[in-house]
Amino acid sequence: MADLKRVTLPGVGVMHLMRLESGGQVGVISHRSGVADLVTFSEDDDDRCVKTTLRLAEDEGHALAELLGGTEVTESLDNLQALPGLSIDWYTVDPDDHIHDRPLGSLPEQGVFGVTVVAVVRDGQASPAPAPDYVVRQDDTLILAGTPSRVRKCFDYYRAGTLDIPPKTGHIPVVPPAGAGA
Repeated sequence: MADLKRVTLPGVGVMHLMRLESGGQVGVISHRSGVADLVTFSEDDDDRCVKTTLRLAEDEGHALAELLGGTEVTESLDNLQALPGLSIDWYTVDPDDHIHDRPLGSLPEQGVFGVTVVAVVRDGQASPAPAPDYVVRQDDTLILAGTPSRVRKCFDYYRAGTLDIPPKTGHIPVVPPAGAGA
């Protein structure tokens, strides 16, 4: 069985790290922004440790996963992801997130429409279609489905507890000309 470790990187995302039988470690840093880094570490645990980091574009990450033997689940999710206008994404809860230790609540009541929390994964167990009173804990993974922009808006809400809502249509701020005034 592979020796896997999950490390939360506050403000960055999550790193999954695997110690290799041949020595050293390899891992993937999944940034909250959606970017992924492939990282390797030599066997040394001190300052002499050699580290390599490679930034992967989304298609490169998929290709690498396939080369390493991607699963049918990944392929099925990729097919779903290919549907126009549909985004299925994972959000891992950090201790400093607004949603930490709070109930999921109703997204439409918070101003987030068109997004569904499909499931919450906690300690390897999935809770499909969680109720609004489901309390979210650190390291829970929320699986959401919706349009990409609405999923991002939901992530922003879970992270900060606020939404950046643009002004209503038709509102044009009046700016006095330079030099005018008192």
